[in-house]
Amino acid sequence: MSSEKRRISNGTIAATAVFTAFVAAATSVFSVYIPATTGYFNVGEIMVYTSALLMGPYVGAFAGGVGSMLSDLSLGYPYYAPGTLLVKGLEGFIVGYLATKTFAKATKAIWRGVALTAGLLFALALSYVGTTFLSGDFSPTFGGVWHLPAYTIDFQVPALFWIALAAVSFVVILLLGLRVETASGLVVLSILAGGIEMVTGYYVYESFVMHLIAPASVVATLAPAAEVPINVAQMLIGLLVSVPLTRSIRRMIARSSTTAGPGASSLGAQETP
Repeated sequence: MSSEKRRISNGTIAATAVFTAFVAAATSVFSVYIPATTGYFNVGEIMVYTSALLMGPYVGAFAGGVGSMLSDLSLGYPYYAPGTLLVKGLEGFIVGYLATKTFAKATKAIWRGVALTAGLLFALALSYVGTTFLSGDFSPTFGGVWHLPAYTIDFQVPALFWIALAAVSFVVILLLGLRVETASGLVVLSILAGGIEMVTGYYVYESFVMHLIAPASVVATLAPAAEVPINVAQMLIGLLVSVPLTRSIRRMIARSSTTAGPGASSLGAQETP
């Protein structure tokens, strides 16, 4: 093994340890217990995505899975730890692989095709769900608790409303796809792909584990569904923070490398957009 390969290998090992600690810290420092799910809200996705975008799929997988699992154990959620190791590890791998391998050399034409496809799929899904489940007569009631008066509002949502909303959504997504630069758009798409895996993975894991722990409890029935919006929020926060954070770190690395000379730092050497 040459000295250069040994140096890169040692740097990768060191970076893996550092980012694993960052993921564990970000997940543990700010956590909010959620009684409905017996789990907790956290901002660990910020560092899971940052690790994957900067260092690629393997560091992202290890840091995301092991760092998040250590947080579960330290905060007193051991029943989540096995699922977290798999779900967050796969999340980090997906984000890192798509951003640094699959999408790294994508052309503008590919990005526009992706935007067109995503907009079309979203519009079709929205129109189907809206016209099938969210159309017709509705009578929501407000109040009626704590001695407050109850108010019922009757209204109708026509199926045409969802079709029009789907059409508008398609146009908006397509326009955004044409205006957003290719690299940034594909990074966002990579994070969304990993985030969807995380939301789906936890739903499946909780549906299985909660029924083993307490099969007849309300938590076992409601926890998986209640966790979905919480995990979606974690994904969106991770997306909004990790993208500019990654750009800032790359700029700092570029400046320091320019000052110190060629090969001064191996961090961020992954081929990322």
